Amino acid sequence: MKYTVLTLFPEITDAFFATSIMAKAIQRGIIEYRAVNIRDFAQDKHKTCDDAIYGGGPGMLMLPGPLCRALESVGVHKKPASGREGVRVIYLTPSGKPFTQPMARELAAERELVLLCGRYEGIDQRVIDGYIDDEISIGDYVLSSGEVAALALIDATYRLVDRVITAESLDEESFSDGLLEYPQYTRPEIFDTMKVPEVLLSGHHEHIRRWRLEQRVEKTLRNRPDLIQQGRESGRFNQEINSIIDRGDRDERD
Repeated sequence: MKYTVLTLFPEITDAFFATSIMAKAIQRGIIEYRAVNIRDFAQDKHKTCDDAIYGGGPGMLMLPGPLCRALESVGVHKKPASGREGVRVIYLTPSGKPFTQPMARELAAERELVLLCGRYEGIDQRVIDGYIDDEISIGDYVLSSGEVAALALIDATYRLVDRVITAESLDEESFSDGLLEYPQYTRPEIFDTMKVPEVLLSGHHEHIRRWRLEQRVEKTLRNRPDLIQQGRESGRFNQEINSIIDRGDRDERD
């Protein structure tokens, strides 16, 4: 997987790619990364990349010229009417499609992602119409930095790329099967009078598995009932999960 990030502030994304698991993935050749400074493609001495908005209104908008030249420099050309193959170009924007775990899995299978980080009031619509494949939002809120949104998308996708993290570590994560993750504990066994649940100390694998599943269902019912509804409607849950959900519903009514 290759990530190409177009940004006015490459130092923000550079730091992420130089640390922790990501740095190791790059060293092992699993992940590639390059940052492109959009200012390098401005054509005036002040490196101007924004201007006032036609029709009025507050704030400034990123100019199409530097953006398009930056995109062309990394091999992204204006898309034909039939669409583009090989590279997926994403613009991070609050007005985009909501970013979800299924979308993360889909993007993790791509050969290369080109991520365009907006600033100010966003970018000229003609850049979106001519070059962008996907407009993606990481949440129903507004950030001043497209770089922060891009890093959230990168972090969610690169860990799903084969060989970055062991498959076992991904199996029971939140959203992996429509449920949130179960609570976890480490040493010491007693901390500030709070004890690790006995079942986790029992060594009984089936009891531990069942307890963890029950905890996942209970946590999802409490924090994200919408996920329970989606799982029910889609038929995603097996009989065991459905029975735990039914029991939780009965307990709540009682």
